[in-house]
Amino acid sequence: MDRIVGGKYKLGRKIGSGSFGEIYLATHVDTFEIVAVKIENSKTKHPQLLYEAKLYNILQGGSGIPNIRWCGVDGEDNALVLDLLGPSLEDLFVYCQRKFMLKTVLMLADQMITRIEYVHSKGFLHRDIKPDNFLMGLGRKANQVYIIDFGLAKRYRDATTNRHIPYRENKNLTGTARYASCNTHLGIEQSRRDDLESLGYVLLYFLREVSVVINNINPSLPWQGLKAATKKQKYDKICEKKLSTPIEVLCKSHPVEFASYFHYCHSLTFDQRPDYGFLKRLFRDLFSREGYEFDYIFDWTILKYQQAQRAKTQPRLSPVSGGMSARAMPMDVDKQQASAAADTSHQEVIERVGPSNVPKPAVRMQLKTTGDKFYSSESQRLDKQRVGSGTDKGSHNPVHLRFQACRRRMLVPITLGRPMLLKFLEVWATTMALRVVGFLLCSAMLQPNDFVGIADGLEEEILMCS
Repeated sequence: MDRIVGGKYKLGRKIGSGSFGEIYLATHVDTFEIVAVKIENSKTKHPQLLYEAKLYNILQGGSGIPNIRWCGVDGEDNALVLDLLGPSLEDLFVYCQRKFMLKTVLMLADQMITRIEYVHSKGFLHRDIKPDNFLMGLGRKANQVYIIDFGLAKRYRDATTNRHIPYRENKNLTGTARYASCNTHLGIEQSRRDDLESLGYVLLYFLREVSVVINNINPSLPWQGLKAATKKQKYDKICEKKLSTPIEVLCKSHPVEFASYFHYCHSLTFDQRPDYGFLKRLFRDLFSREGYEFDYIFDWTILKYQQAQRAKTQPRLSPVSGGMSARAMPMDVDKQQASAAADTSHQEVIERVGPSNVPKPAVRMQLKTTGDKFYSSESQRLDKQRVGSGTDKGSHNPVHLRFQACRRRMLVPITLGRPMLLKFLEVWATTMALRVVGFLLCSAMLQPNDFVGIADGLEEEILMCS
């Protein structure tokens, strides 16, 4: 029997799990809208889901904050129903072979600083800044960064007095050791500066400098991959490595703005409000200096497009006679055109049969119908009757040559498109009728020079159509 959470959300498959519990897809029984449901056993030692739901309610309305749909106790579980979001930045980082280009990192940094600023403006610290806790949206919000998972968040200002929490030491490490600030490792109470320092480590993690040495990948953060017997020993090793690595060494492979970012974070006092605008301008100036355009084209956007392009072009490039694809070969080309097309390079073929959802040069074709063949053969028959078949006289007859030229111009290249094609066919039908009448009148009453005038008129009308 399907489980219904909150009386209206039918639980589906599991899409994630963690120390807090599990995440499921769910469908609204009336609207069939798909949402995400976080479930936590209400008897767990340290329940946090209902506390997290309170924070979501406080943060509601902010850009990049998922909407809360329902929260409460469902049977023996605590449940939280939220908007369904897209992949996390960690998922996308893996998808892009664990390397983001500078442009992508700077576009993400701008939004991530804004999200942290908003959380701080509501009086809370996140305290677990990491790639897994930033998700991209879906649909029209696919380019928007969302911040999630407030289970470790803490109020740093008193709700009534607005006073900052006091400075304290000997605190346990809260958050993820890889991205934790130096002060957090030292047991100092976290404040706004620590969220921003953690974000700096996330950005360096994304700017991974890959170097293969004896089949080992050099990690972007020096304290990644450290081994230890216990978790505490590992945290101590990370702390030692983090504190002993100068900022200039940490950022040596990256633009100077990243070192400036860390220097600014380390200069902040415990209760000082960070200048979020300064940090965003720091990266925006770098973005402009590099000549980038804020077009929301991330690395994964390009990768998905390239994969879709390959999927679309490969079937169209299947071999056909003459080594051309069926899409690339013009319709009813003559022998000279077919020979030239067969020599077209592979790159030219790819450009001509590229995916239909991107701009490309207009495909052109030649219109040569059965009716044209009929009138062509009819004109040849009349020409033979008038000037004789296969003689030099017939082959140089001015009327014959003029109409051959006119007939060749009927093979007018036109851009594919229904309105233009219909217009062309309309004019073509008219000119064909005039051509037959012309042939019939030619032998009876017109002189060659008169017939040339008719041909000129036909040519002008055809050219106007094309």
